[in-house]
Amino acid sequence: MLEIGKIQELTIVKKVDFGVYLAESMDASEKVLLPGRQVPKDAKQGDRLEVFLYKDSSDRMISTTARPKLLLGEVAELRVAQTAKMGAFLDWGLEKDLFLPFKEQTKKVKEGDRFPAALYVDKSGRLCATMKVYHYLHTDSPYKKDDRVSGYLYEISRQFGAFVAVDNRYSALIPPREMYGELKVGDTVEARVVRVHEDGKLDLSVREKAWLQIEADAEKVMALIDSFDGALPFTDKASPEVIKRELSMSKNEFKRAVGNLLKNGRIEITERAIRRL
Repeated sequence: MLEIGKIQELTIVKKVDFGVYLAESMDASEKVLLPGRQVPKDAKQGDRLEVFLYKDSSDRMISTTARPKLLLGEVAELRVAQTAKMGAFLDWGLEKDLFLPFKEQTKKVKEGDRFPAALYVDKSGRLCATMKVYHYLHTDSPYKKDDRVSGYLYEISRQFGAFVAVDNRYSALIPPREMYGELKVGDTVEARVVRVHEDGKLDLSVREKAWLQIEADAEKVMALIDSFDGALPFTDKASPEVIKRELSMSKNEFKRAVGNLLKNGRIEITERAIRRL
């Protein structure tokens, strides 16, 4: 059976002026064209060729000896070649760019953007791309707890957290309790593995281990104090919204950092301010 989106080894069953026809065997009824410019110079009837099957601009199945950047069900980083009213077109290594429908985008994309995408067959039988790669990512990563990883943040859920494609290949999640700062879809995140689940999926944190993070947060608070000429115009009793706006920290994180600075004699807290000593 000829299947688009896959590489298959097929037999040359007929030569014509504009290429050759390929099939699974010499007597198979289902055939696909390999255009003349793709046919190896010395190819003859009966030869076997490895080809990729897809549909051309007229929605006819066609083959190519070129290898695209991803196959059916795989994930790879692709670049936006152009945008259109119905979606975008991605460069995937073939003459005809790969269509990314609007409904398969997790953020608005523009020409030149790069991100991991998966290849699937839509309801009309055409190959398309999706940025919703969760079900296509692997769970057999080589990473273990406390390893440092890098990945593309492709989706955010209030309930579950931020979904990350580590190395554009492995399934990972930053749970809400581990999210820090202003994370958004399209970010490349550097993170630490905090858990490897039994099914192989990774939990990540963009924060350091607690004792390291407190020191980092303390320095962040000091930098903000200095930006206010040595006197921060609010204390650890400030609202969570103010703290989040100024420092991208939770109130608890801010209080731990302020406590560290107090303990080390670097600040004093007055009724309305935190001052550098």
